[in-house]
Amino acid sequence: MTHVVTESCIRCKYTDCVDVCPVDCFREGPNMLVIDPDECIDCAVCIPECPVNAIYAEEDVPADQIAFIKLNTELSQAPGWKSITKRKPAPDDADDWKDKSGKIAQLIR
Repeated sequence: MTHVVTESCIRCKYTDCVDVCPVDCFREGPNMLVIDPDECIDCAVCIPECPVNAIYAEEDVPADQIAFIKLNTELSQAPGWKSITKRKPAPDDADDWKDKSGKIAQLIR
């Protein structure tokens, strides 16, 4: 099993989770993070660190977020989605987006 970053991360991209990851499995895109399933060791330390509750164990991903399992796999291997190992400031408008749903159209690949 692995962990999965879901839609809540889009346009928020808080990076609290990367500081605690012992295996550096997070990849950073233009406006969200994903988890590389080949690197994740299923330790779950990232889950409580996410301020928008965007990270789930694969078996706990909500039904309406299942597509993000495949999306994390795909984007973690995409050119330009590089490993992120240190916390960065969130985007200036992250707080404006943190409680919004239906953000998949906002995803920049």
